[in-house]
Amino acid sequence: MKLARTVTQRKTNKTTTETVYLLTSLTPERASPDALLALNRAAWSIENRSHWVRDVTFDEDRSQIRTANAPRVMASLRNLAIGLLRLNGHSCIARALRHFAARPSEALALLGL
Repeated sequence: MKLARTVTQRKTNKTTTETVYLLTSLTPERASPDALLALNRAAWSIENRSHWVRDVTFDEDRSQIRTANAPRVMASLRNLAIGLLRLNGHSCIARALRHFAARPSEALALLGL
């Protein structure tokens, strides 16, 4: 499927056309534009709720942990922290981290300790 859209740059007011090609194994009946948009948005919601938080809030890209399994272990611990905070009703992970940094006993309570 081929989709095109017009984009206007805010700073320069220059207008361009972007073309997006979508490849899918869905049948044409199931690959309607609305269905493909929903699938795309679902994929981006994962990016925004997890990877973006790890990249920005935890500054994961600048981590100097690079040996053996340590990077994978740290990524798992970050995912665990994000999951625990979200399960406990925190939508802003950065705010929750600041909150619990000032109240370590509450952070331990989340872990059941």
